[in-house]
This record gives sequence, C-alpha cells and structure tokens, in this order.
Amino acid sequence: MPSALAYMVLVLSISLLNGQSPPGKPEIHKCRSPDKETFTCWWNPGSDGGLPTNYSLTYSKEGEKNTYECPDYKTSGPNSCFFSKQYTSIWKIYIITVNATNEMGSSTSDPLYVDVTYIVEPEPPRNLTLEVKQLKDKKTYLLVKWFPPTITDVKTGWFTMEYEIRLKSEEADEWEIHFTGHQTQFKVFDLYPGQKYLVQTRCKPDHGYWSRWGQEKSIEIPNDFTLKDTTVWIIVAVLSAVICLIMVWAVALKGYSMMTCIFPPVPGPKIKGFDTHLLETSSPSKYKVDPCLALPGRFQKLDNEGELDY
Repeated sequence: MPSALAYMVLVLSISLLNGQSPPGKPEIHKCRSPDKETFTCWWNPGSDGGLPTNYSLTYSKEGEKNTYECPDYKTSGPNSCFFSKQYTSIWKIYIITVNATNEMGSSTSDPLYVDVTYIVEPEPPRNLTLEVKQLKDKKTYLLVKWFPPTITDVKTGWFTMEYEIRLKSEEADEWEIHFTGHQTQFKVFDLYPGQKYLVQTRCKPDHGYWSRWGQEKSIEIPNDFTLKDTTVWIIVAVLSAVICLIMVWAVALKGYSMMTCIFPPVPGPKIKGFDTHLLETSSPSKYKVDPCLALPGRFQKLDNEGELDY
C-alpha cells in the first residue's frame, strides 16, 4: 500500500510538472426555451487540465429520485444539451448539473434550477414594414407594423406577447426605444424630413426574456408632402377652368347668349277665343269678347257703335 500510494504521488507530481491537472469547474451559462415546448442549456467548460476531457449533463426533476443524462448533445452545437418535446415538461423544476472528467480527476458545476415557463426567449417579430403617412392637418408620421414570431402560439392565448421598437436616424449614435404593449403596430411622430431612419423590433412573453432585436429596416422621411398636396390642387383648378371655358365656347357656337340660357322667353297666351292681333291695336273700344267667354249677367249686348252695353 505505501508503495502504491507513493507511486500515485509520483505520477501526480510528474503530471503537475508537465502542466496537467484535473479539469476546471464547468459553469452552466444559460438555458432557453423559444416556445415552452423545447429548451436548450449551454455551459462554459472551464480548463481541461491539459488533457482530453469529457463533459456530460445530468438532470433530475424536483420530487423524483431518478437522474437522467442529456438526450441530445448535437442539435444545439458544442457544449450544449437540447431537450425535445419528449423530454420537456412545464410546471416542473429541472435540477441540472454538468460534469467534467479527465485522467487526472473530475469536477461538477453548481446545480441550476430551471422552470421551462420562466426561461422562454422567443424569436424576434417578423415581417417588419415601414410606411410614411400624413394626417388631415398635413402632419406626417411613421407607421411601423410587424407580426409575432412564427413558432409562438399567440392566437390561442398560450403566449401573451409584449413588444418594443427602437429607431434612430442614420447619423445618430443612440437608439430611441418605444414600448408598444400588445400592439403589433405603432405610430412615430416628430421625425425630421429628409432624414433616413433605422428601425428594429423585439418581443417578450408574459414570463421570460426579451428576444434579440430583429432585422433592421430603413426608410427616408420625405420633405415634399406639402408640395405634392399643392400640386394636386393646382391641377384640379386648371382642369376646372378648362371645363368652364369649353362649356362657354360650346354655348357660343350654338348662337345662344348666357342670358337666354338663364332666362328663357315667356310663351304667348293660349286662351281659346282670345285674338292676339287685337292686342297690337291701341283702341280698347274695338275689343270684342267672344260670347263663349262672357259671364252671365255681366255683358248684355253690343250697341250700334260696337260698344258693350252693361
């Protein structure tokens, strides 16, 4: 026994002189779920002690005695463990540790307690669109629209998303951030005409973390809205004047005056038995009334001189 112990001390001393040692303590860096249905954990391996080192992730669930090893070391890349739907449970606490082992010994990370519900970090919003609009009072604004991430089930209420947008002019150094709540569109006022703006969006579930900022889009705020509006009114006025001139010209060609069009002539009398030729004379004594028009008891007869006898 003393010989064996001495041999081990000698080997250890030689290894230390050669820079070899047990692996350093690994550290679990982060666990993330994009949709409450799967999740991934990553770790920092630490020192390998100058020797080939193997890493393994083990976990157990709170209230259970069994311990399990990571089901998938490949899907999420090096130093990671992916839990598919088959291995993911919500409302359960996972107790996760990472073990490092080489010829000189082993080390274990501190345990990490994970509830999948609270490690959700979704993908960024998608289909970001930018459009410059104008109010009735000629004030311009930027309308920003987007859609929730594809893999998150917002419609059924499984997820409740909150959003933020950030924007800045191309020359600015700092971003201007706006919290939009549950809305998937937002109006930004007081922008400078003629400047180009950059816009991004991100989202966060009711429990979890903000996503990374999404794809950056840009738009230039025009400074000729007023000019365009004035041009339209000028075109309308010119067209109206041309139409009026054409109407006047058409009326003139037909030989009518404007007064004739506005005040047409009064038609002549249409009373039966009324001689219009008599109206052209100036002698009322020569007027004769048709007997058919005489009222009973009003006109009796004509005298010898042709005058009415009342």
